[in-house]
Amino acid sequence: MIRRGKKYRALVASYDTKAFYGIDDAVNILKKSQLKFDQTVELHFNLGVDPKHSDQMVRGTVALPYGTGRKVRILAFCKENMTQAAMDAGADFAGGSDLVDKISGGWLDFDAVVATPDMMAVLGKVAKVLGPRGLMPSPKAGTVSPNLAQVIKELKAGKIQYRIDKGANVHAPVGKLSFTGEQLRENILSVIDSVKKNKPQTSKGIYIRSLTLTATMTPSVRLDMALTR
Repeated sequence: MIRRGKKYRALVASYDTKAFYGIDDAVNILKKSQLKFDQTVELHFNLGVDPKHSDQMVRGTVALPYGTGRKVRILAFCKENMTQAAMDAGADFAGGSDLVDKISGGWLDFDAVVATPDMMAVLGKVAKVLGPRGLMPSPKAGTVSPNLAQVIKELKAGKIQYRIDKGANVHAPVGKLSFTGEQLRENILSVIDSVKKNKPQTSKGIYIRSLTLTATMTPSVRLDMALTR
């Protein structure tokens, strides 16, 4: 059994964990958690789809109006003649086969991976490493493009990727606890709108089954879907 700290228990006692809240009220609850570091706020969906079926996969990208509040380490796969341009655009690492070898050796010190189309065959060698971590570039997610500079700049500015997991859940960062309530609200609504737009055509019944908001070291607060429109 997990032993929770005094601050965590106090926060749980400060609200009804079984109730549903609007975005502003949920954010205010989380802001009661005062720690020595700036916690990341995350939005968690449980969707009424079956991720075992390829036509019910949910994934996408969305530009957060106020960014994520954290530095994103970007790895760019491209030909040698494009590496400098990728670095100038903000990539933290850029290269080709040499980086594939590093990843095969256990190196994963990056948060996002982008690639030009002609590098996808090379990346196939580490697909089993990057894929389960949600890091494999794909055209649908907008991380495979001949214009790497634009993609890199968008990711640095706060564009995030999300993808459904095996349990039909989607997890997305929506900012930092130090953000204003309005900033978090706008970021949250942007993610909700994007997930709704990516509803598979084959999905039947209730699409968003549950929606919760949490921060790094806080309990979850359940959101009322009727108050997130």
